[in-house]
Parts: sequence; structure tokens; C-alpha cells
Amino acid sequence: MPDHLLRIATRRSKLALAQSHWVKARLEALNPGLTVELREYVTRGDQIQHVPLPQVGGKGLFTKEIEDALLAGEADIAVHSLKDLPSELPPGLMLACTPEREDPRDALVLPPGEGAGLAALPVGALIGSSSLRRSAQILHARPDVRVESVRGNVDTRLRKLDEGQYDALVLAAAGLNRLGLAHRISTPLPPDLCTPAPGQGSLGLECRVDDPVTRAALERLNDPVTRICVEAERALLAAVGGGCSTPLGALATVRDGTLTLAAVLAIPDGSRLVRRSRCGPPEHPAELGRRLAAELLEAGGGEILAAGVPRE
Repeated sequence: MPDHLLRIATRRSKLALAQSHWVKARLEALNPGLTVELREYVTRGDQIQHVPLPQVGGKGLFTKEIEDALLAGEADIAVHSLKDLPSELPPGLMLACTPEREDPRDALVLPPGEGAGLAALPVGALIGSSSLRRSAQILHARPDVRVESVRGNVDTRLRKLDEGQYDALVLAAAGLNRLGLAHRISTPLPPDLCTPAPGQGSLGLECRVDDPVTRAALERLNDPVTRICVEAERALLAAVGGGCSTPLGALATVRDGTLTLAAVLAIPDGSRLVRRSRCGPPEHPAELGRRLAAELLEAGGGEILAAGVPRE
């Protein structure tokens, strides 16, 4: 692909820019003659910083404006944190690439100098989290603590923690790693305690369906194992009927030729939680996701959704 230009649409947050610069560097290294430039956009989710996400509602809070830029021809690639990307994409767009996944786990972050885990937090400790999925699982494991919404970028959240506004935070390990803040992770939370969001830790590179040049460039960055895992997780998300902010966790892994998918659906206060897992061949990840979704709903997840679970 000699002397070709591709434009990346990205959010303006420090994490989004770090992710997009990584994609830019990898694409240019893998495609000699290719030049990649970044174009920054502000999404609705970025504009609403002082309202808890459950009260904002709606799908695509962090993706719509970027997808609009793709459809309008202002950009060729959108770089998303895959967990923010709804399971149903706008007509004309496709998930073209999922690079190798970062650490998908959630992480407990404590003030500097403190290294204890979740079990060691005192009764009544205040934990900051913007995610109903995280807060529900934390409260299920530790019903004696408090969880309150915390908004803002990673630096803002860490500042609030260090100022004493919170006793702990729960953040995505992948985001901290990508920002060079791995040293702030006190302990990763085991997935069987806090199952990550579908697609967490993975980037989702979106482009137009009718753009074969961009699709060919992105294909070189695709990681097959990551693709299998996130396809299973997103199929489960779509089958459950929730958006990217439903308090649903799902994590797939491939080991020794077997695809394993674990999922959780919970009530926000943590008083009711359903966990299930299922194994299958990696050649059919979407089928595994749909089967586990049906099992999850039948085991009580359907009643949780019918009760009107609010969105993150």
C-alpha cells in the first residue's frame, strides 16, 4: 500500500489518544508507505461528566459521534475500547479488527502505600466506580462496603482517590497499563469475583464495509484468538439483549483447543447474581455465546432484566 493516507477518528481522552497512537504506529509499521493521522472528536459521554452513567442512559455514549465521522467520510478508522462499542453496529460499518488483547481484568486501586486487597478493606469503605457491573459484583462479595459513582478521566479519578474522597477505586487494568500506570494497580480482581465487561481489554477497530483498502490494512493487525474470544462475548451480549452498559460480565478464553466462556448478570445492589460458564469449540464462538446467554437467562438472568435493571 504505497503512499496511502488513513484517518483515525478518536476521542480526546488521554487513554483514547494513547490507544489510537498505538494503532497508528502498528499500522504504519505493518503497511510500508502508509501514513496514518488522528482526528479527535468529543462524544456525548465525554460531555456529560457530572452525571452518573446510569442516569445518562442510551447506547453508544462514547461511540456515536466517532461512527458518524466514519459514515460521513471524515475518517476511515474508528478506534474504540471494545467494551464501549454496542453489539449492534450502524448499517454500513463493521468491526474489522481486534488486535491482541490487553489484561481484561478489573483492578482494585488503593492510595499510594496501601497494598491490601478487597477482603482487607474496612467495613463501610467507600469504593469509586462508574460501572453497575463492577459495583454489583463488589457489593455481592462485600455487602458491608459502599460503592459510589466516580466520573472523569483516569487521572481525575486517581486524584480524587489520593485526596481521600474514596478509599479505593475499581478500574480496568488494561487502561492503567496502556497509560503507563500499572504501578497503581494494588491487585487485579479475579474474573470469578468480578467478571469483566464483554470485550474489556480489547480494542475494536471499526471501518466502512465498502472500504476494502482500509479493511486490508487492518487485517494485518488482527489477532485471531482475541477475535474468537470477543466474538463469543459480544454474541452473548447481543443475545441477552443488553447494551454495552448493562450490568453483564462476560469473559472468554482459549486454552488447549477449547473455548471457555464465563458470564454474570446481577442486580445493581449485589443482592442477586447469576453466574454460568460453558465450553465449546473455538470454531463456533458466536454459537457458544448464544447458548450461554440462553442458560444465563433461564437460570434467573431473565428475571433480573425483567425487573428493569437500570443502565450504567
